[in-house]
Amino acid sequence: MQQGTNLPKVGSYNRSVVLETIQASDGISRVRIAAMTGLTAQTVSVIVRRLLEEGLVVEDGSAPSRGGKRPTILRVSAEAGYAVGVHFDPKALSCVLADLAGRPVARLHLPVRPGARPDGVVRQMARAARRILREAGVPDGKVLGVGLACPGPLDEDGVMVSPPRLAHWDRVPIRALLREYTGFPVTVDNDATAAAIGERWAGIARSTPSFAYLYLGTGIGGGLFLDNQVYRGRSLNAAEFGHMTVDPQGPGCYCGNRGCVEAVCCPSAIEAAMGGLRDHAAICAAAASGEPAALRVIERVAERLADAAVSVVNLLDIDLLVLGGPALREVGEIYREVIARAVSSRSLARRLHPVRVETSPIAADAAAIGAASLVFHATYAPRLGTLLSG
Repeated sequence: MQQGTNLPKVGSYNRSVVLETIQASDGISRVRIAAMTGLTAQTVSVIVRRLLEEGLVVEDGSAPSRGGKRPTILRVSAEAGYAVGVHFDPKALSCVLADLAGRPVARLHLPVRPGARPDGVVRQMARAARRILREAGVPDGKVLGVGLACPGPLDEDGVMVSPPRLAHWDRVPIRALLREYTGFPVTVDNDATAAAIGERWAGIARSTPSFAYLYLGTGIGGGLFLDNQVYRGRSLNAAEFGHMTVDPQGPGCYCGNRGCVEAVCCPSAIEAAMGGLRDHAAICAAAASGEPAALRVIERVAERLADAAVSVVNLLDIDLLVLGGPALREVGEIYREVIARAVSSRSLARRLHPVRVETSPIAADAAAIGAASLVFHATYAPRLGTLLSG
């Protein structure tokens, strides 16, 4: 959990630190907040009072006491605000309405017509966002914004720049278009970073300072939190774990390298390894049921993913590696076991501290829930830039 500061000029940062601490807990007292953040009891009390007045936090019962007054428990008010999360995959749209606690209230899945033009797809996203709000009965005044998770690369203005699996999408200003068609503020990020933010806001990484997210979808990507801050890199496209070389003699990849993780581990590569006779879903189901040929292919993919995971752990010295994304399907536990075994036996610092390898509990909808969490994170999460700005 992040530390606050008692300097008077950083009130907005401290407010975000306190709110994040409450969000990450399953109920917490003012005394515990002060202990975890390093803020004075008085500062915490003032901030909590304002959060209560704004309706972002509620008092919810009391904790046991060893003597004296029982401390009041604080929780985020889930109904204080909502966000719509849209995940754009080349083949499908997933739409989630989430409350401020990060819990999905409603879901919607729609196919994307093959060869559909960008403007038509963005209009489909806007209609889906409006539909899910209408069906859930959430008024516009309760909506903090729309989050969009989509394939990268993306520039700082939310413009897609030559996405490799999407013809006709170069230089599409997807954020501006979706904002125009929905009428809501739009926050956009690549799907893997969005999934990592979702895991941080409402998943298993809520109190983990440093973790990596390995996202398995149509392609393979990653997201990073380092010392409690999302790390996006110089061009906002960091953590492309899918383009680490794991087989120097392997097939060529569209990025220009050979034997990238994505080139040997993505769903289309798995289908090719099985002779192109079955689709990815069928192969995963067969492997999960123990069919030898399918299981061999999935285990080989798991080993290549494990090679990349060990490199990520060695490079970043993280606490947690999360696996998520729709391509996990029924084989997520196979991947997790192989990767966990490799990390525990081959990472350099394994005798200094263990690194957990976990499968996201929201793996299938990770990017859509993460997209909604983009809005909450952008609105409320503490950012070090707040301390450095004038």
